[in-house]
Amino acid sequence: MFDGLKDKLSGFREDVEESTEAEEDEEDEAPPEEATTAESGADATAESPSAVDSDAGGSDESSNDDEPSTFQRAKAFATGRIIIEEEDLEEPLWNLEMALLESDVEMSVAEQILDSVRETMLGESRKQVETTGELVESALHDALLDVIAVGQFDFEERIAEADKPVTIVFTGVNGVGKTTSIAKLSEWLDDRGYSSVLANGDTYRAGANEQIREHADRLGRDLISHDQGGDPAAVIYDGVEYAEANDVDVVLGDTAGRLHTSDDLMAQLEKIDRVVDPDMTLFVDEAVAGQDAVNRAKEFNDAAAIDGAILTKADADSSGGAAISVAYVTGKPILFLGTGQGYDDITRFDPEALVESLLDEE
Repeated sequence: MFDGLKDKLSGFREDVEESTEAEEDEEDEAPPEEATTAESGADATAESPSAVDSDAGGSDESSNDDEPSTFQRAKAFATGRIIIEEEDLEEPLWNLEMALLESDVEMSVAEQILDSVRETMLGESRKQVETTGELVESALHDALLDVIAVGQFDFEERIAEADKPVTIVFTGVNGVGKTTSIAKLSEWLDDRGYSSVLANGDTYRAGANEQIREHADRLGRDLISHDQGGDPAAVIYDGVEYAEANDVDVVLGDTAGRLHTSDDLMAQLEKIDRVVDPDMTLFVDEAVAGQDAVNRAKEFNDAAAIDGAILTKADADSSGGAAISVAYVTGKPILFLGTGQGYDDITRFDPEALVESLLDEE
């Protein structure tokens, strides 16, 4: 997955290689010319010792002002060092910015990645590498990982260490796979020895009870629900009381597919947060939603601070921008990816694995 961004990042690395290889070709020719000048200077000094005295006062000025940067670069290259200057990166970084934006990476996120790559590639600590390609690879790896891995935590460890029952509320708009993700996570927890109860706080939508009940019946889980039009906060609260009375480990609370532009529905989400005080609130959206997912993530996080996100349809041909941007704009981690229609088609999100995939690392 994320092949679109992978191809664009590959193009960026090739741009930098071409830019620096052109410079290296020039540098290979520079040392002989300097050597010739040095030899001529040595002959002149030998023939006229007084020349040493007459030139001594001007040697420092020549060293500081007249020594060409191409000679410095050639000298560094000859010793296995690679000095990359701003002009080398101007075009490649422009192409990288376009690649990120075309892949639905949010503008501020793209700018952070660009700044990180620029700083790393111009920094002293990264000049001693065997090839420019290694420098590019390392800079891109670190910049992407810094963004994608924001706030990562061990979800299973948090469940294990928390007081029971653990209450998890799911938010997101209609049609992104929120209810199915709840069912998948219930199965994921069951595979690891944790019991769960489902609570349907989606009391606005006709047919919502039937949809989540079908999942509960298939999985053999209990479901807490009220009549359509009831108070969502009351439903999830009843789910917590049921879990406490029946020694259930986790409460998985669904909510209405709120449009991020609906003030009334967002206020209801804030009420659930106040009344239930969930241990975790997870935002669910599609990996293919691009900038729409980014905007919705901001709004939902403002209404009731989320603790992480689940991206569905990650098995589709996605550019990868949503995963990068949602993590950045919320400051909260991507925790799971939905990868298919089956209840087992959910996987823990691994930032390092995604970066390696994007950069084709082994």
